[in-house]
Amino acid sequence: MQVETETHEETHALGVRLGNLLRPGDVLLLHGELGSGKTVLAQGIGQGLEVAEPVTSSSYVLMTEYAGRLDLFHADLFRLDDPAQVADLALEEVAAAGVLIVEWPERAWEELPSRHLLVSIDEIGQGRRLTLTPRGERYDELLAALGTPPVESGAGRD
Repeated sequence: MQVETETHEETHALGVRLGNLLRPGDVLLLHGELGSGKTVLAQGIGQGLEVAEPVTSSSYVLMTEYAGRLDLFHADLFRLDDPAQVADLALEEVAAAGVLIVEWPERAWEELPSRHLLVSIDEIGQGRRLTLTPRGERYDELLAALGTPPVESGAGRD
């Protein structure tokens, strides 16, 4: 599934819609260049999960936990030196208790859960193209439930 967003608010709104549909054990891998909108999407997912505090992307912390309707585990692998460091985080076990979002998954593909929703974000002009690729039956169901998000106009860009 591909979705195009024109503004920061549209990308955030897509994240809220995703967050509303997530269940314990769900894993989302957010792939894209620096500044592509990964954290904006993660913030929307956090809002959909009713996380009270702002979801941030700290390049110096491998994983942050947020309490919400479901616990959100947000991993940022940007500064990862060795993919084996991800194995020490036991991400699959963590994901079983809540929702796992991983930014920069390409830093440790082999250490990440094989069943997940891969969200690739590409800049297209001032907007974004988000390609959502399901890996596993649960994620096929998630995309079916998501359907096509409505386009909402607003000020600001990713």
